[in-house]
Amino acid sequence: MRSAIHALALGLALLIAPTFHANAQSDDGDMLVMELKSGTVKIELLPDVAPKHVAQIKTLTKQGFYDGVIFHRVIDGFMAQTGDPTGTGMGGSDLPDIPAEFSKENFGRGTVGMARSQNVNSANSQFFICFNDCSFLNGDYTVFGRVVEGMEHVDAITRGEPPRNPDQIISMKLASE
Repeated sequence: MRSAIHALALGLALLIAPTFHANAQSDDGDMLVMELKSGTVKIELLPDVAPKHVAQIKTLTKQGFYDGVIFHRVIDGFMAQTGDPTGTGMGGSDLPDIPAEFSKENFGRGTVGMARSQNVNSANSQFFICFNDCSFLNGDYTVFGRVVEGMEHVDAITRGEPPRNPDQIISMKLASE
């Protein structure tokens, strides 16, 4: 009896294992790998929460848009903002702005959200990563990802508005590439 149960369990494990492997491969398409001066940051994208924002970030990432872009606004205890090719906080990509996709996701430490102007539907390419709990942003900004590895490298980004010697994204790619 015991050997029959073990055989059944092994058979089920073998049937399920390819499914997990296939899912792991497709999940790489929803993982950003951002290289900073101090190391690698992995950001899990949340297409179920903000599909339009995730699609825009993926498109820009595939174009190499973020490579070399500085962190132009870095507030200690709050967040690090990047994604403006002009480095002024006033620029964006040539793609259209994205309508807000507010959710019940909490802006906690490591949450990645889209920056915007006063117009809630003006998100384009700029994004920020929260250093600490920023739940006061809940429902007012779109969450599209979260840091799952390398938050210590985000913590090491030079502070300032703008920083005197700003850090930059060395490169940003999808894990699947």
